[in-house]
Amino acid sequence: MEKTTSIEIRNLIKYFHEPETFQVLKGVSFKVEKGEFLSIIGKSGSGKSTLLYVLSTMDTDYEGTLHINGDLLTGKTQNQLAAFRNEHIGFVFQFHYLLPEFTALQNVMLPALKLGKLSSQEIEHKAYESLRLLDLEGQELKNANRLSGGQQQRVAIARALINSPSVIMGDEPTGNLDSKNSQAVQEIFKQLAHEQGQTIICVTHDNDFANYTDRIIEMQDGLILS
Repeated sequence: MEKTTSIEIRNLIKYFHEPETFQVLKGVSFKVEKGEFLSIIGKSGSGKSTLLYVLSTMDTDYEGTLHINGDLLTGKTQNQLAAFRNEHIGFVFQFHYLLPEFTALQNVMLPALKLGKLSSQEIEHKAYESLRLLDLEGQELKNANRLSGGQQQRVAIARALINSPSVIMGDEPTGNLDSKNSQAVQEIFKQLAHEQGQTIICVTHDNDFANYTDRIIEMQDGLILS
């Protein structure tokens, strides 16, 4: 099967200017294939979170180029990038950022309602499917604040999947979970990558998580080591 490039970054250079000018990324280049489950590791200050924010199109103040699915995203306006993110990128963070007074189902539906491509009935159907995929059947109508930590993180993953993004980005997605729930999240990500062809990139401090992924990119002082 021919491999398709999902993300390509070339000669990425990034400076922070506060409190003084500091180069955080020093000419980083790599490709990620469609359906690859990749982790980015490195000590604090290595540049890994900054790299994820550039990849996610949230940070546009850099030199170099970013392509996702063949689209050049460098130089696009904030509105163009927001529209691209809504449609093509799903996010899973260490803190799930669910709305506590909303049900699991309502939380999952939100990004699709915002995208506005489907009717609310279609979105609700998709949200139920997404929650079922994540083993949350029977929890759909519970308020988010009544779910366990592991369940809340799975709701956050279901929410990231609702618009069928081609890329899912995780920032310490298992950072607040015990080992059993961490393992469940790892397995879900591997399944999404290998069975649904979604590209998954996660920044992590967790070596067990990193070792479970298809490839590890290790960063040190703004450069890729391996």
